[in-house]
Amino acid sequence: MTAQGLTPSQLLLLLLVAGAAGAGGARWRGEGTTPHLQSIILGRCAEYVALLNPDQRDKNCTAIWEAFKVVLDKDPCSVFPSDYDLLINLSRHSIPRDKSLFWEDNHLLVTSYSENARRLVPLCNVLYGTIGDFLSWCRQENASGLDYQSCPTSEDCENNPVDSFWKRASMQYSKDSSGVIYVMLNGSKPSGAYPVKGFFADFEIPYFQKDKITRIEVWVMHDIGRPKVESCGEGTVKILEERLKKMGFQYSCINDHLPVKLLKCVDHSTHPDCALNSAAASTQREVPPLWAEPGASHIIPFLVALASAVQM
Repeated sequence: MTAQGLTPSQLLLLLLVAGAAGAGGARWRGEGTTPHLQSIILGRCAEYVALLNPDQRDKNCTAIWEAFKVVLDKDPCSVFPSDYDLLINLSRHSIPRDKSLFWEDNHLLVTSYSENARRLVPLCNVLYGTIGDFLSWCRQENASGLDYQSCPTSEDCENNPVDSFWKRASMQYSKDSSGVIYVMLNGSKPSGAYPVKGFFADFEIPYFQKDKITRIEVWVMHDIGRPKVESCGEGTVKILEERLKKMGFQYSCINDHLPVKLLKCVDHSTHPDCALNSAAASTQREVPPLWAEPGASHIIPFLVALASAVQM
């Protein structure tokens, strides 16, 4: 027996099994290709042009998929933003004035607040952003076919398929944005609300068309119940403000923009951060309103429905 209690033949078998497992393991740090990628992209495109934005019904979803598919034949570390030029050109469309919403580290909040472009139109709500949102894709490194185990991130190599897509999409989105520009940042992020190296800093701000933009409004949102790491005029937010000022943009900064904060408080209604205090109301009203009574939270939906019925 060996020092580990295994015979030489047993040790050799163990090494062979471990080697086989390693060979089939994940090569990259990122998620593998999303299953049913073609069906998802074609389906998202069809839904967008038929239901979400019928003004774009002239877009050819099959041609868009064919343009996208080109990068799936390339080495996963040799895909450049320019490889998506045809895809962007086929799926590009105008963005309503005063409706662009840029963000960092607030993806789910942005998608909830935008409400499928009914309120604002972030990148994920234009056609080319819709088809790629939350997806991953890449070819196998040394073989044909898609890699469903892992795909490279920026930590693996700079010119990877997903990052290059969003770089190209971000540049186009910035060029097509106009009027008032909104920016949602996460003031609870430990490393700072505004990444000085990131998509917004490197692939969106430099492509703003100054003659098309009237002003920029920054919202620094803080997670309910978490520390306020940075606010307007502090840390990296101040760096952003100084950059915008140097570029000649008119801008403003708001901490916890109320409409967005109310949305965040839907899931934290009893947290002190979500209390709506009014000193004036408390001095004028000795008896609390009906909906403030314990257990009466069901009254609010009823009153909303009643008000809607009265207006009909």
